[in-house]
Amino acid sequence: MAVTYTWSIPKVERTITTGGINVIHWRCNAVDGDHSAGSFGTVSCTPDPSASDFIAYTDVTEANCIAWVQAAVGDDTEKNLALHIAVLKVPIQATGTPW
Repeated sequence: MAVTYTWSIPKVERTITTGGINVIHWRCNAVDGDHSAGSFGTVSCTPDPSASDFIAYTDVTEANCIAWVQAAVGDDTEKNLALHIAVLKVPIQATGTPW
């Protein structure tokens, strides 16, 4: 199976007077069959309300935020989650008792 990634944005922080988002809190979950892994973090933003591509808080979508986060973190998050799942599939350590 291939790893499926799901990105989400639980919340953002903004400046009320400008409508600009300053911090995006993100989550990425990866699933491959019975194995899963997740990661989360924040991305700082420096919105410029005078820029032609500025999107005010009231008009921002989750898809906008996910695109900004992915541009900021690159593909390292998904690569690391895929590696984590690969290790889970072929463990090198275990716990328990032999009886």
